[in-house]
Amino acid sequence: MKTEKEKMIDGEYYLAGDPVLVKDRRRSKNLLHRLNVTEYRVTKKAREILKELIPNSGANLYIEPPFFCDYGYNISCGENVYFNVNCVVLDCAKVTIGSNVLFAPGVQLYTASHPLDAELRKTHENALPITIGNDCWIGGNSVICPGITIGNGCVIGAGSVVTKDIPDNSLAVGNPAKVIRKLNE
Repeated sequence: MKTEKEKMIDGEYYLAGDPVLVKDRRRSKNLLHRLNVTEYRVTKKAREILKELIPNSGANLYIEPPFFCDYGYNISCGENVYFNVNCVVLDCAKVTIGSNVLFAPGVQLYTASHPLDAELRKTHENALPITIGNDCWIGGNSVICPGITIGNGCVIGAGSVVTKDIPDNSLAVGNPAKVIRKLNE
């Protein structure tokens, strides 16, 4: 039988109040408090906190505090990934970020979701993975919804809400985000 954590990562309905998940979120919140309040500036100590919080990251992960996430261990980043201030990553499922990716201020990545059925929603939630390819720029205050894949070389315009996958080398804008042109062609 799967644990609640395994169900969460696999995109199945799970109990968020499971003691293991509560403990994991508390650990993350403690690290985030140190990053966002105690250190705040990007220092050697802040980089050590990031390595502990997001152990699956390549070289040159740079996060401008404040930054928020649920677990941290479900986020994996390639090299040269930059998060500007006030970014949120609800990483109940895997969040895979390629190399050379820029996140403008206020970007939000939501893997977390909830059942549409009201009775089930009282006790359970679920999550779907997010994947962002290499060489992307996600504009300020954009929202990436659960289960989305953004291809390589994409630009997401500021304030966009991405509800559908975005193919490689696309400029997508709006709510909901729509591809308005191909890039690099």
